[in-house]
Amino acid sequence: MSISEKRIHELEVFAANIRLETIKIIASIGGGHLGGCMSIADAIAVLYGEVMNINPKDPKWKYRDWCILSKGHAGPVLYAALGLKGYFPIEKAYTLNHFRTDFPSHTDATKTIGVDMTTGSLGQGISEAVGVAYGNRLQGINSYVFVFVGDGEAQEGQVWEAAEFAVHYKLKNLVVLVDNNLRQLDGAVEDVMSHGKGLYAKFDAFGFNTINIEDGNDIKQLYDGIMKAYESKDKPTALILNTKKGKGTFAELSGEHSSKKPKEVWDQAIIDAQKYLDEIRGGNK
Repeated sequence: MSISEKRIHELEVFAANIRLETIKIIASIGGGHLGGCMSIADAIAVLYGEVMNINPKDPKWKYRDWCILSKGHAGPVLYAALGLKGYFPIEKAYTLNHFRTDFPSHTDATKTIGVDMTTGSLGQGISEAVGVAYGNRLQGINSYVFVFVGDGEAQEGQVWEAAEFAVHYKLKNLVVLVDNNLRQLDGAVEDVMSHGKGLYAKFDAFGFNTINIEDGNDIKQLYDGIMKAYESKDKPTALILNTKKGKGTFAELSGEHSSKKPKEVWDQAIIDAQKYLDEIRGGNK
């Protein structure tokens, strides 16, 4: 299924809006995981803006598609998308990590409306996603489970146990989106713990329908990749998203994992993100 230029532009606007709101959410407490949020903002926009079968008025709808952040520390970008889609007033997310908030920095399905799964301990979220995909199939539910896995997170052995299970049980309703932004908490992934021949080769060797997205921040490439995932007959799909950590913000230059900055830095980041959103809306990039 093709996507029109008009729809691509609308999704680019949505992604820019998600970035703006994510910055506001993280700025509300003065710091957080900006880098890994920005790298997946475009993919989140495609999922929640075009692809996923969801109902904001019924967040627990049995037949919905699921989105799980195995890299659960990227919660703010998911909150931004959920707020913009009408799951809750977006301003509520500006209480990120405040006392008794419903918006912790790591996603918690018992607190935040629209969050499908509680995650945070890296490596575990993909196992949960595999369980949901398998359980839905057993119930005859024809829905997809999308799960974001970080490239640093993929150093965890549990990721590959889950991958083996998904292939063995032919979970074609599972789509793993690998945020291959090349950075993790302690530095470059290549320096901390390299992936040898790379994550494409690893998922492919495990038997996934593996698709390389050359620019994981490009709306059309993301959409086309997901459409190819839908063509898989008996395999789970891994989309290797080659992204930029901190895309569109000061964190893109530094590649920093978590950002703790003075108020004036966040204020400028919000101004810059708003300016970019206005330019996108006007058709100028």
